[in-house]
Amino acid sequence: MSLDLEWIRAQFPALAQEIDGQSVIFFDGPGGTQVPRSVIDAMSDYLIRSNANAHGAFATSARTDALVTSSRAAIADFLGCDRDEVIFGANMTTLTFALSRAIGRELRPRDEIVVTRLDHDANVSPWYALEEQGATVRIVDIKAEDCTLDMRDLTRQINQRTQLVAICYASNAVGTINDLTTVVRLAHEVGALVFVDAVHYVPHGSIDVRALDCDFLACSAYKFFGPHVGILYGKRQHLTHLHPYKVRPASVEIPSCWETGTLNHEGLAGLVAAIDYLVELGRRVVPSVSNRREALKAAMDACQQYETELCKQLIRGLLQIPGLTLYGITDPGRFVWRTPTVAIRLVGQTPQTIAVELGDRGIFTWHGNFYALGLTEKLGVEDSGGFLRIGLAHYNTVEEIDRLLKALNEIATLPKSPE
Repeated sequence: MSLDLEWIRAQFPALAQEIDGQSVIFFDGPGGTQVPRSVIDAMSDYLIRSNANAHGAFATSARTDALVTSSRAAIADFLGCDRDEVIFGANMTTLTFALSRAIGRELRPRDEIVVTRLDHDANVSPWYALEEQGATVRIVDIKAEDCTLDMRDLTRQINQRTQLVAICYASNAVGTINDLTTVVRLAHEVGALVFVDAVHYVPHGSIDVRALDCDFLACSAYKFFGPHVGILYGKRQHLTHLHPYKVRPASVEIPSCWETGTLNHEGLAGLVAAIDYLVELGRRVVPSVSNRREALKAAMDACQQYETELCKQLIRGLLQIPGLTLYGITDPGRFVWRTPTVAIRLVGQTPQTIAVELGDRGIFTWHGNFYALGLTEKLGVEDSGGFLRIGLAHYNTVEEIDRLLKALNEIATLPKSPE
């Protein structure tokens, strides 16, 4: 499967930006990807033609109702679930807090929740908040040498008192992909629920929540070429059983009862357009696909294959830069367990200094802890600025990686920056 990079890049108007005559390079994808023109147009069209609240007795409201329905159907195909198992919200963090509060209603003293040092804090703090209910939170350690989860420690932490295991599909800081099949099996063996933060993984690979058998999975359209819309999948049996916090007049039916307040309708229009973009990409990769779900899988599989090759080139070049430390999996034979997101540090330069130098050259990266606080604390870099993060997406190119490596080699020779 091959990608038509010329067609892909033509869909993203942001990629045409320049700084000092040089094209801008977006390696900031883990913080939020760029969006296709079709997403921008869909949001604008909604605001012009359909801008209304839901359930009204007039045309624009009827179009909004139809949009919400089509949004659920699109995400259901994207995740491999039913449309009444899809909840929309402001972002993954807000949805996770809402769900954790509902789960907290049923916890008893000495019940336990398991989290990990690899996760974004949006999948940690909402569960620590349940200590107010008397729950105990256990944290699974990592292997510092490659930033992978310590599976032996995970096995030790899960026990008969475990009620929920919260884990990321992939680390937003260092790219590690977790062995979710094993995690779900271990949790379900003791009757525990599994909540998966898939925010970082969704732009890089296809997801099948049925095959994964997780109980909940959260992601964000902003990370897979869409606008700011949070998405939560939950097994129907759990969404029906749990009691959400909501205002009294709101619907008692799932999934609406979980959606507090008016939805971001223009965001949903952009979300559908982002899914449509991926469907078109999938059909270009595999013209024989017969439905939207197959097209989405073809698109994400092709993106994953292409990004893996880009990541190999990136890591190979980074490891040749004197004084550079790369965190996470570096063995190409194990790249099936990582996304193309790389965290580095450079002797003599703070992550912020590197990000500024790159930004001045039109190369956009992130620096800091990326809310992966447990990871930066474990690795001893929290108090010295965290990491510089380089995140690839399927619209990036070999030439962009070459330009980044050239710039980093130049920065490595600069005078030492103040801590």
